[in-house]
Amino acid sequence: MHSYLLIGVMALTTIIIRFLPFILFKNRTPEFIIYLGKTLPYCAMAMLVVFCYRNMEFTNVTNWLPGLVSGLIVVLLYKWKHNTSIAIVAGTILYMLLVQNIFR
Repeated sequence: MHSYLLIGVMALTTIIIRFLPFILFKNRTPEFIIYLGKTLPYCAMAMLVVFCYRNMEFTNVTNWLPGLVSGLIVVLLYKWKHNTSIAIVAGTILYMLLVQNIFR
């Protein structure tokens, strides 16, 4: 019974969280929410870039070259295809290939 109660509370919480914005903003979306919707994806990507490159050491070329090359490939593929998934998957595969096969 305890498990069913937990599942019910989690389901109800998820439903409330999903439908609450539609209930609160049914007439018009506030300008601040529109602003956040435009700027937060760029902020999240910038934080991911900083997170990925934060521990990079420039003492040896094998430490930084795979990450730099893979990052450039991600940027170039995104600019070319405008598809985030293709760019990230290709960059990840290239990075793993470089780290495991070329820069051991």
